[in-house]
Amino acid sequence: MIERLRIGFLTAMVVLLAAAPLAAQKAQELPPDAIKKIEEVVRQEQARQKIPGLSVAIAVDNKLRYSKGFGMSDLEHSVPAKANSVYRTASIAKSMTATAVMQLAEQGKLDLDAPVQKYCPSFPEKQWPVTTRQLLGHLGGVRHYAKPGEASGTAHYDTIAESLALFKDESLLHEPGTKFTYTTYGYSVLGCAIEGASGMTYEDYMRERVFKPAGMNETGLDNFRLVIPNRSRGYMKLDQQTYNRLPEAVKRQAKVDGIYNASLHDTSMKVPGGGIVSTAEDLVRFAITINTGALVKRDTLDQMWIRQKTKGGEETNYGLGWGVGETNEGHKVVSHSGGQAGTSTLLVLIPEKGLAIAVMSNLERASLGSIIQQIRNILLPPEKESRSR
Repeated sequence: MIERLRIGFLTAMVVLLAAAPLAAQKAQELPPDAIKKIEEVVRQEQARQKIPGLSVAIAVDNKLRYSKGFGMSDLEHSVPAKANSVYRTASIAKSMTATAVMQLAEQGKLDLDAPVQKYCPSFPEKQWPVTTRQLLGHLGGVRHYAKPGEASGTAHYDTIAESLALFKDESLLHEPGTKFTYTTYGYSVLGCAIEGASGMTYEDYMRERVFKPAGMNETGLDNFRLVIPNRSRGYMKLDQQTYNRLPEAVKRQAKVDGIYNASLHDTSMKVPGGGIVSTAEDLVRFAITINTGALVKRDTLDQMWIRQKTKGGEETNYGLGWGVGETNEGHKVVSHSGGQAGTSTLLVLIPEKGLAIAVMSNLERASLGSIIQQIRNILLPPEKESRSR
């Protein structure tokens, strides 16, 4: 199904979470009464939305305090979801890719404001120059999905350079910097730039420079050929609109709101922007490690976590690889959501408070923001929703 990221969903539901510098540490439990309330919330939302399986991880006071799986990772084989169940991250991959780009910028290996073709010659020059910084902030004019079936393609690409063939010869949608256009393909170009600037494959760079330092031992590329321990199976819930489009013979075998296997999808078409698998615990470790300055420097985070502006001065509510908002109390909130065939995910972080939470599910189009909001209200005094898109 279609990978979706609504910038409003990125940050509007987020106000709770944690930062823990030691990524490999074991989870330490929250108070029993808080755990009881959290698990009641999760189970109620899971039942209401018919989510087969999901995993939740929470960090408080710089420590991983809670992680647990709910429901089923695989319905056909009755495999329970666990704290370390592996799901597709979908667009949360963009935050990881952005971190790698900013590392290379810190090292002087990549100029954010140089034409991106300097590092990715496989991406042809366009009618206007386009920079890495513009692509990070979705200001580069590279299109998102537009052709039928693109967002859930099944073709396999062995390299990022090969995957650029889907869009690389097309003109930009608009002059870079003049308009916010969310694009997963733009992040494919960034993955290519990482390879050109580092001299390593994207996979090797991410493993050695991002995943390992953050203790993300269960995180890697979404390679359908590999046997990945604890990989969750993906599902979809049949809505009325989709049901109405089905052939009559298929309708006799289906029902609205029924749970079915998700469509086949090979994410090698968009690895840097949506082709990584991970666990809820690993996503929290990522948030913790970046927030404590172990992956990039503090001044680099300041660049990543500030709203970008168009040339006309309009704020986009997106930084460099992260959605950016703030609470009514003025605390910065950074986040990213993800959605594609067989998955819905959400990672949120309040850097100043050192609070973070990750929720991952094996149902596409699940609403995870509601779970986060309720968990927030359990762990922190209720406050008004974040001001964000």
